[in-house]
Amino acid sequence: MQARKSVAALAIVAAFAGGAVATHYSGMPAHAAPALLVAPTVPGTSLPDFAAIAQTYGPAVVNIAVSGTRKTGFDVDDEHPLAPFFRGMPGFRSGPQGEVPTQGQGSGFIVGADGIVLTNAHVVQGASEVTVKLNDRREFRAKVLGADPTTDIAVLRIEAKNLPVVVLGDPAKLRAGDWVVAIGSPFGFENSVSAGIVSAKGRSLPGETQVPFLQTDVAVNPGNSGGPLFNMKGEVVGINSQIYSRSGGYQGLSFAIPINVALKVKDQIVATGKVAHARLGVGVQELNQSLAESFGLKRAEGALVASVQPGSAAERAGIRAGDVITKVNGTPIGAAGELSAFVGTAKPGDKVTLEVLRQGERRDIAAVLGAADVGKAAKAAAEPKGGGGRLGLSVRPLTPEERKQVNVQGGLLVEEAGGIAARAGLQPGDILLMAGGKNVQSVDDLRAATTGNGTVALLVQRGDARVFVPMRLG
Repeated sequence: MQARKSVAALAIVAAFAGGAVATHYSGMPAHAAPALLVAPTVPGTSLPDFAAIAQTYGPAVVNIAVSGTRKTGFDVDDEHPLAPFFRGMPGFRSGPQGEVPTQGQGSGFIVGADGIVLTNAHVVQGASEVTVKLNDRREFRAKVLGADPTTDIAVLRIEAKNLPVVVLGDPAKLRAGDWVVAIGSPFGFENSVSAGIVSAKGRSLPGETQVPFLQTDVAVNPGNSGGPLFNMKGEVVGINSQIYSRSGGYQGLSFAIPINVALKVKDQIVATGKVAHARLGVGVQELNQSLAESFGLKRAEGALVASVQPGSAAERAGIRAGDVITKVNGTPIGAAGELSAFVGTAKPGDKVTLEVLRQGERRDIAAVLGAADVGKAAKAAAEPKGGGGRLGLSVRPLTPEERKQVNVQGGLLVEEAGGIAARAGLQPGDILLMAGGKNVQSVDDLRAATTGNGTVALLVQRGDARVFVPMRLG
């Protein structure tokens, strides 16, 4: 599909997972290509042999073409009081909206010889038809078994047998500085190979708190979305997902979803067609050195609990504001985002043991994770995945009590604002009442009003004041 935007700028291709990942996919047939157990080098040199990886596993990388429709114009009647504001804006038309066909592309890779394909959720978002093209030029109509916007993972199935498959590795074994290889279809150039190194692991991007991204400097561009990231043994360790860029193109920062995160999502989708994420029910913040010292920590590591939501798993377990969560199931928590990533990809009902520092004393607290309310903090973006996304907004519908308190009929509460939204002046706590001349009652309303480019007017209530805020989309 069309490339995603990150909070910093354009994201062209975008959860902690416990336990090691099996080296081989459970459904892998006996004839599947074996992993390159020793990192290959070019004969006579110490340079990595990227060609060996491309030749061995390139056939399992696929091109994904999608088609659908999108609405055009603003559905504003000539008599509407906002019509003068919108007249002359790109895409403005009076009367009902029309639809135009759209096309997009991305990448993916085969993990099951029976036709299971992994890609990004944003690649197939809004698609009415998905076509998977193999390296040998065969094409198949694909069925989207499910897509999880929280982790940006989608699972497809094609009707084919004895397909080439990749071998899956363990991203936990990667080190900063290790070589990695991406194969995908940037700008439609199928099976393009690019290489680089791992820059860092466990990155928590703004608004993307449930995925501990692998950061690399591998060149990825539009069309690389959903393609595999290989280690030097030829094992897939990640799914290329996002970049940070000020130009809209690759500038040396690319991010991949760890494959163990994708496998958890894939297993749920294949089994049930949907994904359930867990919820602890705490608001956490990062520790700086001053805060760490005030809590008796030698290092600024852990997740500082700023709030505990009533009725949540955290409240039932006895977690308190001011606690510092330092470990989950024995795994150290270095940053607050690591806790969010762990919880976000766990399952409701999972039992966890939290090591907590409270008033200078460490204690273990057992908790049973609850279920995340997907409507609680749905994300507004040009893709189903939220957490920043195109607009940089995290919003949720107002509760009946909140609507009564602020005297509005609908609206969305801004929980996070970054990127485009922050540049427009939006802030957490703002209430979005209208977008593109329409009342905003749901996240889908906001999505529909903020597709395409140009400028859209948002009616915002901040405190007792209401004001229109123009936001340029691109």
